[in-house]
Amino acid sequence: MTEQPLTEIEQHHLDAVTDRIGLNRLDVEERAARGEEPAEPAAEEAEAGEESTAPDPTAVRDAVTRQAVLGALLDQVKDAYKDAKCAADDLLERQYKASGTTKTDATLPNGMKVGSVSRQGGERAAQVVDEEAFRVWVRDHFPTEHVVEVIPAQVVTSVRPGFSGKVLAEATAAGAARYVDESSGVVHDVPGVEIRPSRAASHRITYTRGSKAQPATGRELVAAAWRAGALAAHLPALAPATPASATEPEE
Repeated sequence: MTEQPLTEIEQHHLDAVTDRIGLNRLDVEERAARGEEPAEPAAEEAEAGEESTAPDPTAVRDAVTRQAVLGALLDQVKDAYKDAKCAADDLLERQYKASGTTKTDATLPNGMKVGSVSRQGGERAAQVVDEEAFRVWVRDHFPTEHVVEVIPAQVVTSVRPGFSGKVLAEATAAGAARYVDESSGVVHDVPGVEIRPSRAASHRITYTRGSKAQPATGRELVAAAWRAGALAAHLPALAPATPASATEPEE
């Protein structure tokens, strides 16, 4: 068989490999002549200036301590925020029912506004509350949307999901459990369907933005007030100890 000549790319790779093997062999021979052991890959990297230098132990300790401190404080802040939001949501909802108020300002002890909380209204939508009543209505009035499946030892009946969604969407838009038959114009009172809350009301807080009159944002104003000790009552677990209440650590 006649040996096929190498392509230009194949020849290039072959030359590169051959050169590398030759260089490695020469290096081994030189080390053997000096009575040295063959260099390990790690040693070669070290000779190339890639040796890893251990960081300053103090810097490592400070970084780990900072993470630990912030993690502990973060857990306390999360728990306190959850409790505060629950209490605020309850009071705001009671206020809304009594007076219809949907927006309340958040202010610092000195009266400076830092944000506001707005009520996001809930939504109501049509829902199937009686599957059987709804299925029977569909079977009697829209038989093509009624599915009958024969499974060994049982017969399963149901409403096509697409039609069910269509009926519920129209009922939601109408605000009542009604459906209009497009072909006949007949308005049906749909059994087994009711308009119920689909999403509860919620409250969203937004912070003030900086302006010419007050360059600091609401978040920045809160941070400044906290550093000044003006908000200790809002999170006593993280409040800095006052000289009068500070105690010496136990030995």
